[in-house]
Amino acid sequence: EMHSTGVTGEKEKFTKPIFQTFGMFVGMTFGIFMHWMVLAFKIPFPGYVHKKAKGDGEWPNVEMQNHGDTERSWVPNESDSLLEKGGATAGKAAVTAGGDEEEEPLSSDLPLWMYFFLGIPSVFDLAATALCMMGLQFLDVSIYQMLRGSGIIFVALMKQHVLGDHLFRFQWVGVFWNVVSVVLVGLTAMLASAQSEKEVEASDAVWGVLLVMAGAFVQALQFVFEEKVMTMDIPAPPLLLIGMEGIWGTFLCLVVVYPLAYFMPGDDHGSYEDPFNTYEMIMNSSTIKWAFVIYFFTIFAYNLFAVLVTFMLSSVWHAILDNFRPITVWATDMFIFYVLTAGAFGEPWTRWSYIQLAGMFVLLYGTSIYNAPNAGSISLKGKWWACFLDFTPEYEEIKTEELDAQWQEMQKRFQKRTGSTSFYGESSPHMSVHTQALRGFGSPKN
Repeated sequence: EMHSTGVTGEKEKFTKPIFQTFGMFVGMTFGIFMHWMVLAFKIPFPGYVHKKAKGDGEWPNVEMQNHGDTERSWVPNESDSLLEKGGATAGKAAVTAGGDEEEEPLSSDLPLWMYFFLGIPSVFDLAATALCMMGLQFLDVSIYQMLRGSGIIFVALMKQHVLGDHLFRFQWVGVFWNVVSVVLVGLTAMLASAQSEKEVEASDAVWGVLLVMAGAFVQALQFVFEEKVMTMDIPAPPLLLIGMEGIWGTFLCLVVVYPLAYFMPGDDHGSYEDPFNTYEMIMNSSTIKWAFVIYFFTIFAYNLFAVLVTFMLSSVWHAILDNFRPITVWATDMFIFYVLTAGAFGEPWTRWSYIQLAGMFVLLYGTSIYNAPNAGSISLKGKWWACFLDFTPEYEEIKTEELDAQWQEMQKRFQKRTGSTSFYGESSPHMSVHTQALRGFGSPKN
C-alpha cells in the first residue's frame, strides 16, 4: 500500500484503479516508438522481415546450383515488409519464373483506416475492465479471479466458430482441465477466507457474476480480434497493434473515462475517482512516481509478450497462459515471504495451499494436453493418466498435415533455386523415383 498527500493536504491511501488502467495504455504507446525503430534500423523482430535489394529496381543475377547458369529474379525495392502468417511471402510483389505476380502488403503501405481500426481492441479492453470493476463491487476477489479465468472457454469457442480454426477434441480436453485449475485456485481463496469480505444480497451477487462473465467475454473478443487483425490480407504488425491500442486507449481514458469518473459520485472527494487528486498525490510522493515508471515498462513488456503469444501461437494460448497469472503471483508471494523478507511481506503457506498446489499441477497438465503432440506435451492414448481417452487418430492427422506442409515448403524452395515452374522440371515432367532420390526429394511420407 502507498500513501501520499492529496488535494486537502491530508495523507490518503493511493487506490486509483482508473489511473492504473490509464497507465497501462500510456505504457503500451511505447510500441509505436519500437515499431518505428524496427523499421528504420531493420531490427529482427517477429512479424517483420527485412530484405536487402542489390539495386533500386534492378534484376540481379542469382547463381543457380547444379546448373551453372544464371536466372534473372526480381528483388523488391522495399527493405521492410510484413511477414504474413499463413504461408504468404512478404514483399510488395513477388515475380516467379513463370511470370506470375503476387501483390503483398508492405508495412510502409498500411492504409489509413488501419490506424483507426486498431482502436477497436482498446475499446474491448476498456469495456472489459469497466464490467469487471462493476462486478467486483458485489463479489469477493477470489470469486472474481475464478470467473475471469473462464474467459478461455469464450476464446476457444470464438476461435473455432468465428475465426473458423478447427480445434481438435483433445484440445477441448486441455481447455477443460484449464478451467478445472481456475476453479481450484478460486476455491482455495474462498476457503482461506473466514468469512465473506463483502456482505451482499443474493440478487446483487447474481449481478456481480453476470457482469464479470460479461467482462470475460469482452476480453475474449479482444484476444480473438488481435489474432484476426494480425493474420488478415493486410496484417497489422504486433508492435503497431500494441502502440495504437495504447494511443486510442489513452485518448478514450482522457476524453471519456476520466470525465465520467469525475462526475460520478464516489469516495474520492465526492467523485468515483478524482484525476486532480490523483495528480496531486503523484507529485507529492517520489515512491509513487518511481512505482509508475516501473509499472510503465513492466506493463508494456507484459502486453508485448501477450500479443507475441497471440501472433506466434494463437488467442487460445494467450488465454491459457493468462491463467498462469494467479499461480505465478502465489508462488512469488511465498518466495518473498520465506526467502526475501523473512515473513515481513508476501503470503505464507496455509492448510488450503495444498489445493492451490493441486490447481497448479492441473493447469500444467491441461496445458500439456493442449500442446500435443509437440515435444514436452502429454498425448492422450488410452492410458490411465489420460483418463482412458484415446485421440491417436487426431495426433496422426496433425503429423500428416505437418509432413504435407514440409513437402510443400520443399517444393517452393526447389522452384526458387532452379527457377522451374514445375517441381520436377520443365524438361522432364515425369521424373523417375530414382532421380528424385538422387536429388534428395523422395516422398516425405516414406
